[in-house]
Amino acid sequence: MNIKSINRQIYCCGCSEKVEAVLIKGDAVYPHRKDLYGLSFWKCPACLNFVGCHKHDKNNQQLGCIPTPEIKKLRQQIHKKLDPLWQSGNIKRSYLYKRLTDSLGFKYHTASLRSIDECKRTLIALYNIKKEL
Repeated sequence: MNIKSINRQIYCCGCSEKVEAVLIKGDAVYPHRKDLYGLSFWKCPACLNFVGCHKHDKNNQQLGCIPTPEIKKLRQQIHKKLDPLWQSGNIKRSYLYKRLTDSLGFKYHTASLRSIDECKRTLIALYNIKKEL
């Protein structure tokens, strides 16, 4: 039986362009994490970086662009600083995202950050917003 691979055009931060990403399962990227085996990921065939998919999306919608390992770590740092701000109830999440959008000059979403510079600018903007609260 011939199995056809599923591809999708997704921006890859490592390649700095849209690539024909390949749909794979969690065991291919996290062989040590059996709890992730059933999840789907989009992998860049050139640089081998990957991005996850929304859990229950039958269309395997990706969670943003494909990050490099460095960008992935910076995005995690951003969430560690961002999430407690709105989870505390002191500021609404939508307002915080609007403030970041206004500060950065582009529609903010963590999974859409494409460069180390964008991530660092976001961290600085978060620091300034937190100082104002």
